[in-house]
Amino acid sequence: MALPSIKIADLNLTVPIIQGGMGIGISLANLAGAVAKSGGLGIISSAQIGFKLPEFERNPLKANLKAIGLELKKARAIAQDGLVGFNVMASTFHYERYIKEIVAQKADVIISGGGLPTQLPEFTKGSTTKIAPIVSSQKACKVVLNYWHKKYQTTADFIVVEGPKAGGHLGFKVPQLTDENFDMDQELVKIIAETQKFAELYGHEIPVFFGGGVYTHEDIEHYLALGCRGVQVATRFVVTAECDAPQAFKDAYLMAEEKDLQIIKSPVGMPARAIDNYFTQKSAAGRIPIEKCRNCLSHSHCDRKTIPYCISEHLLKSAGKNPLQGLIFAGATVHRLKEMTTVPQLMQELVGK
Repeated sequence: MALPSIKIADLNLTVPIIQGGMGIGISLANLAGAVAKSGGLGIISSAQIGFKLPEFERNPLKANLKAIGLELKKARAIAQDGLVGFNVMASTFHYERYIKEIVAQKADVIISGGGLPTQLPEFTKGSTTKIAPIVSSQKACKVVLNYWHKKYQTTADFIVVEGPKAGGHLGFKVPQLTDENFDMDQELVKIIAETQKFAELYGHEIPVFFGGGVYTHEDIEHYLALGCRGVQVATRFVVTAECDAPQAFKDAYLMAEEKDLQIIKSPVGMPARAIDNYFTQKSAAGRIPIEKCRNCLSHSHCDRKTIPYCISEHLLKSAGKNPLQGLIFAGATVHRLKEMTTVPQLMQELVGK
């Protein structure tokens, strides 16, 4: 079937596909702009977004805030009239300053996870930027939307649900990630029903998008049949020519086998899915000393004396010249990728043309 266009508040999304945010340096202007040009929602990751700027090592925050505007401007030039937004981890140090800068730059949307984004409405109040929390359970969805309703008298513009097959940080306990009987579809239906309560309360639709293991057009049809209005896809976009990742990073995806995927512990306090390599083996052997702190996580999420490793340090390595030495997040379907493609080709495949 043809995929329907949808509205997110007053925004028109031609193709109901969100390109997932991937940091550090994997989804920046080139990828987000290309996806938006093809009718989807292009998402730039704010995680250490300014790492290529000369002032980054001296002042990461200043570089990152500056890069938000630079990357959005580049993405908009590519996207033409397409929609472009940002993914911001709720555990980010100086979260408020990132959100307010993104709002000041007039990004179309902000998607926030990696913790509960309880303060997101406070920092976007009065703006035209649409907001969405990332949730993985009915409980998390209810907590966030209840909090937003009671404290800010507002609700989400849309919801992104990430399932256990997603890459990067996962909102599940490790046993759930290995439980073959865990029914994410059932949980998703509950999340949609929970969201509908707030949609009725506020008198407008709150579209739900599902991400995590979405690979084919048939997968998209499946989630639309469950009640979703669209999907989020990340892993498949990495092996496009337009993706901002270095080719060695993309090659790691193309060479990965199913047995290479590992569930690791992130300093954020959540499990995460990554490709097995030098980094995962070294981190499994014990704590990796921090070479340099770049203040990426809030102090409540990062105790330099106890964290197993610095997540920024090793994600920066994967975005650099030798990705095999760094942390490479990937979704559970990465082993199915066998060749490079382009964003227009992939979008046509996902749409079913």
